[in-house]
Amino acid sequence: MMGRLVCGAAVGALLSACSGTVSDVRSASAPAAAQPATAAQTGASPEALLARMSIERKVAQLVQPDIGSITPADVREYRFGTILNGGNSGPYGNDKAPAADWLKLADEFWEASTAPLENGEPVIPAIWATDAVHGHANVPGATVFPHNIGLGATHDPDLIRRIGAATATEIEVTGLDWTFAPTIAVARDSRWGRTYESYSEDPALVTPLGAAMIEGLQGKAGTAGFLGQGKVAATAKHYFGDGGTSQGVDQGDVNGDLDKLMAIHAAPYPAAIGAGVASVMASFNSINGTKMHGNKPLLTDELRGKLGFEGVVVGDWNGHGQVTGCTNSNCAQSLLAGLDVYMVPEDWKALHASLVAQVKDGTIPMARLDEAVLRVLRMKKALGILDGEVKPSARPNGGKWNLLGSPEHRAIAREAVAKSQVILKNAGVLPLKPGARIEVAGTAADNIPQQSGGWSITWQGGGDLTAANFPGATSIWGGIAEAARTAGGTAVLAPTGSAAAASAAKPDIAIVVFGEEPYAEFVGDRKDLAFRDEEGLALLKAYKARGIPTVAVFLSGRPLWVNRELNAADAFVASWLPGSEGAGVADVLFGKTQPTGRLSFAWPKTCEGGATWREGGTLFERGYGLGFAAPRIASVPLDETCAALTNDSGAAWFANGRLASQVQAVADNALLPDLRGNGNGIVAAGIDRRAQEDARRITFGPGAKISFTGPDSGAAFRIAYQVLNRPAGPVTVTAGGKAVDITQGLSVAEGKGWREMVLTQACLGSTGGRLTFASAAPFAFQISEITRDEKAANVECSF
Repeated sequence: MMGRLVCGAAVGALLSACSGTVSDVRSASAPAAAQPATAAQTGASPEALLARMSIERKVAQLVQPDIGSITPADVREYRFGTILNGGNSGPYGNDKAPAADWLKLADEFWEASTAPLENGEPVIPAIWATDAVHGHANVPGATVFPHNIGLGATHDPDLIRRIGAATATEIEVTGLDWTFAPTIAVARDSRWGRTYESYSEDPALVTPLGAAMIEGLQGKAGTAGFLGQGKVAATAKHYFGDGGTSQGVDQGDVNGDLDKLMAIHAAPYPAAIGAGVASVMASFNSINGTKMHGNKPLLTDELRGKLGFEGVVVGDWNGHGQVTGCTNSNCAQSLLAGLDVYMVPEDWKALHASLVAQVKDGTIPMARLDEAVLRVLRMKKALGILDGEVKPSARPNGGKWNLLGSPEHRAIAREAVAKSQVILKNAGVLPLKPGARIEVAGTAADNIPQQSGGWSITWQGGGDLTAANFPGATSIWGGIAEAARTAGGTAVLAPTGSAAAASAAKPDIAIVVFGEEPYAEFVGDRKDLAFRDEEGLALLKAYKARGIPTVAVFLSGRPLWVNRELNAADAFVASWLPGSEGAGVADVLFGKTQPTGRLSFAWPKTCEGGATWREGGTLFERGYGLGFAAPRIASVPLDETCAALTNDSGAAWFANGRLASQVQAVADNALLPDLRGNGNGIVAAGIDRRAQEDARRITFGPGAKISFTGPDSGAAFRIAYQVLNRPAGPVTVTAGGKAVDITQGLSVAEGKGWREMVLTQACLGSTGGRLTFASAAPFAFQISEITRDEKAANVECSF
C-alpha cells in the first residue's frame, strides 16, 4: 500500500480521508485574500468538491493537454485538471525559453484555473507536469544530472535520493507541481532507444533506486515534509514492460508468460507504491498483443487490486489512441480499463466532447468517472493544492533563481558523475600523473549537449543546442583543463587530434572523448549494438601510431560493441551521459575520486544485439568495473569482426526514386513504371525525402495489393519506410507463399519518421523474387529504399 501522509492516511486513501491542510509550508507565503477565491479554501474535502461538479468539469479533470496547444483562456474556459509540457514544448512557443518564462506561464495557468465561476461550481486549481527525467533539464540553467543508466552504475540509493530532492526544488522554482519520473523500466534489450532511462537490466537494482528517487522527489511518506515545500508529485513509469519489448522496439509488444514477465518488469512497482508514489504512467507497449492503455486486467486487477495502488494512473502521449477501436479524440475504452488521466496533447477539445457524451449516454458509468476524478482531486489534496495554496510565484521557492542550478545541486551532480564512471580497461595509465602534458581530442570533448544526451533542453537533445543553452554547465574538456592546472600540468584541446602534430612538445597522454549523438525514445532504436561512428577509433589509432598513450572516454546511453576502440586504447572509461557537470569525469581520471562505478548492464562481446549476443558470452558482466589497482582486461586483442557493419547496404531494388532495371512493380496485375502510375486500388505518388521525388507514397484502396518482382537471391529485404497514420485493417506481406501480418509493426511505426523494416526467412519462410504488400482497408505508407541483403538472411524480422 502507499505511504502515509501527515493526517495518517495512505496516499490513496489520504485522499479519501484527509480534509485538513497537508502542507502548510507550501501555502504560507501569501495571504489568502490576495488570491482568487477558491472552493478549496473553504476546507472542502475532495468528495464534497466532486458533489458540486458538473459532468463537463469532471471530465476536464481527466484531460491533460500540452502547453503548446492551449492558452490560459482555454484553461479558464474548460478548467483542465492537469496540463503538461512535452519535450519540445516551451512557454510561449519557445522550447529554449528562460526559467522566468516558465514561472510566468505557470502563474497565468494558475490564475486562469482559479478564476471565479458563476454557476456555483467549485474552483479547482490546475497542476502542471513535466518530464524532469534527469533534473529539470528542459529549463536552461537547471542542473542536468546523469541519465539513469549512469546513476545505476553508482549503486547508491542515498545519492539518488539527494538528486531527487534537488530536482524537486528546481521544479518548484519554476512553478511546476508534478514530474513524470522516475522511469523504473528494466531494460532487457539495449537496442531500445530508452535504455539510458533504465537504472539496470536487473530488477533487484532498479527497485531500490527507483524508490529512492521517489522519496527524493516527494519526501518520505509518513513525515511532515511529505509533498511539502521543495517536493513535487512523482510518477513511476511505464507500467509495465516498456523495457522488454521484442527486439527493443519502442512501444512494441512484450510476449511471454504473464507471471514471468511481471516478475521482471513489474518487480519495481511494489517498492514504488510503498514509497508513496503519487502517480503511475501507463506504458505505450502491448502485453501479448493488448495495449496497456486498454488493458483492464493489468491496469485495474493487477495494479489496483494485487499491488494496491490507489493514486492516479496517467496515460502517455496519445497512448490511448493506440488502443484497438480508439482514436486520439475518442477512447472510452481507456477510462473503462483503469486510466484516470488522458495525456492528449493536441486533440483535447474533441476528446473532452466525446467523453462528456459517453458519460451522458451511459457508455462510461458515472461511478467510474467519479472514481477517476476523485483520484486527481486527492493528489491535489496531497500537494496542498486544495488547502489555500497560492499561485506559483508566491510560493516559498517560486522564483528563487539562486536555487536553479545552485552550487549545492551541481556538487551533487558532480559527485554522481564521478561515481558513475566505469573503467573497463586500464593499462596503468590511470590515474593521470601530476604534471602531465595532456591533449584532449574528439568533437564530444567540449560538447555539453552531447554529454547531456536526450531530454536536455529539447526532447531529442543535441541538434542546434550549444553550451549557451546550458548556462553554468561544465564540459568534459573544461573539467580536464582545470584538473590539469591544479595538478601542475597542461591540457590542450585538439578536437581533430591535430594539435600535437604542430606542437613542439609531444603530449604525455591523449584523452579521446567520443560517443553517441543525442537521441530520445524511438529515434534511438537500433537494429544491433554496433557503434559505427569511427571518429574516436581513428583518433585512438593515430595517437597509437605516434606512440602516445590514450584514454578513451566513451559517451553512450547503453552498452555498445566497441571492441575496436577497446583494442586501440590504453584505458577505456564508460562515461554514459553525465549531464551538465563534466568535471566529475576529470575527478576520476586524475584520481581525485576513486573509481567506484560498476556496470548495471552487461557489456556485449559481439555486435548483433538482442538475445543472441548473450549466447556467445558477455565481454563484461553486470557488476564489472576496475579500480586503479585492478589489472586491465586480457591483453589478447578482442575480436573486431562485426557482420552488422557490412550489412548496411545491398543490391538495390528501389533507390533514389527509381526501380532497378531488373525489378518491376505490379499493382493488382497493372504494371507501374517506376511506381508512378495507378493500378486497381493503388496510387503511387512521388515524394521528397532527401532529394526531389526520391521516395514514393503508396496508397492502398480496400483489398489492394502491390508486388515487387526481381532477381530471386534468397536474401533478406531491407526497406526504408515511413507510416504517417496507422493501418485501419490488416496489412500483410508475402514472399514465397507465406503471408505475414505486419499490422502491429506498422502501427508502432506511426508518426515516428523514417524507419527500417527487415524481412527475412525467420518470418516469411522464404525470401524469393517477389515481395507483395496487401491491405484489407485503406492505408498509405512511404518507401524510399528496397534492398536485398545476403548477410542479414538469418536475422530476426523487425520493423
